[in-house]
Amino acid sequence: MTLGLVGKKIGMSREFLESGTSVPVTVVRVEKGRIIDIYNKEKNGYSAVKLGFLKIKPSKLTNQMKGFFAKKNTEPKKILKEYRVDKPEDFKLGSEIGLELFKDVKFIDVRSKTVGKGFAGPMKRWNFSGLRATHGVSVSHRSHGSTGQRQDPGKVFKNKKMAGHMGSKFRTLLNLEIVKSDMENNLIYIKGSIPGSKNSTVFLRKSVKEINRKTSIEKEKTVKQVQQSAKKTAPKEEKKEESQKAAANKTTEKKDVPKKEAKGK
Repeated sequence: MTLGLVGKKIGMSREFLESGTSVPVTVVRVEKGRIIDIYNKEKNGYSAVKLGFLKIKPSKLTNQMKGFFAKKNTEPKKILKEYRVDKPEDFKLGSEIGLELFKDVKFIDVRSKTVGKGFAGPMKRWNFSGLRATHGVSVSHRSHGSTGQRQDPGKVFKNKKMAGHMGSKFRTLLNLEIVKSDMENNLIYIKGSIPGSKNSTVFLRKSVKEINRKTSIEKEKTVKQVQQSAKKTAPKEEKKEESQKAAANKTTEKKDVPKKEAKGK
């Protein structure tokens, strides 16, 4: 497992490629992570690195966490994440890790919390059709209907689709394309949409799956190459056609000359 980063969702925009095609992107401001602790197999039984992200006031910390950060001699951090690593000796305590982690990466996985919708009914939450909107149904047009059976089993089964709290759950999107990354401003431009509202925390990592597909910039380059090769071959074909036409005209002229001489005799 490799290291990951934490950022804040700024919003959505679009990026224009050289050909003029627009690509919808989500802009995420990436926070630099500080290495707070390193775990070894000899001491802890596994090798990992603990990173801290986002600043927090010391007054908002519990006494236990105040003691923890004082022991590590680092400023307090809001989010602590642990990442399994094969070689923990490559990392040093106190060093920072930023957007350079995704320097040559094309695809990443994004995890964030969806927008909360509050208490929602079955029609909105589960796309139920509801009851009839005509006679005979009294003030229960949008209800879900029956939820159980009889005395046996005498209960509502777990995971029954009913009205309840909708949204505000962590969801992971795999294999999202990195369109652009701005190292100076710590911004990363990800193709497409990401769950969550503005200023929501976003967890980024290198894509777990192996992906063979091309990025939108690579596709544009291949299209350009095809167009250039077509332009180069086009004049050659035109010259061939002109030479064939000229040869055909010469043959017709040669055939016409003896006929005229025969008439003159």
